[in-house]
Amino acid sequence: MSLWGVYQGPQPPKKSLQEMTQQEQAEEGAKQFVNFMQSCIGKTIMAGVSGFALGGFFGLFMASMAYDTPIGSSPVQHISQLPFKQQMKLQFADMGKRSYSSAKNFGYIGMVYSGVECTIESLRAKHDIYNGVSAGCITGAGLAYKAGPQASIIGCAGFAAFSLAIDMYLNSDAAPPPENDYDL
Repeated sequence: MSLWGVYQGPQPPKKSLQEMTQQEQAEEGAKQFVNFMQSCIGKTIMAGVSGFALGGFFGLFMASMAYDTPIGSSPVQHISQLPFKQQMKLQFADMGKRSYSSAKNFGYIGMVYSGVECTIESLRAKHDIYNGVSAGCITGAGLAYKAGPQASIIGCAGFAAFSLAIDMYLNSDAAPPPENDYDL
């Protein structure tokens, strides 16, 4: 029987890895990898890893722009008043902290959103724009729940609107391309 309950006739028995040729082993490994990446767990992990990498880059970029902050809290001393070697040491330490913090946040949000979206899509058995909007709402509300119900509502609306905008933009590629001067 197949996944949908339709009888497809007798199926050949699966070979063990020792019975397969190297080519068959490679094909089986690739098939298992693709199946894993298409599962909710695989999508969630990839979203977390991608979000972590993007967040790290974003944090590094933003930290490199903030070079004029005072150091410490007791005497207000600017970094420009320190020796160059100490300035570099403090800058790189600050960039590392900000980059890691941003990476954790982006990775966490990516994992939560992707996991919720995949779960909703699996439950609804449909792939449409409502999955992303619902996942955005749940993710936004979940991230803001500690701040109270008003913050959860705003988080829900904000993430849902952002998700809708991204999905509409990405789905607009299916439309035919505009005419240009070269096609005439």
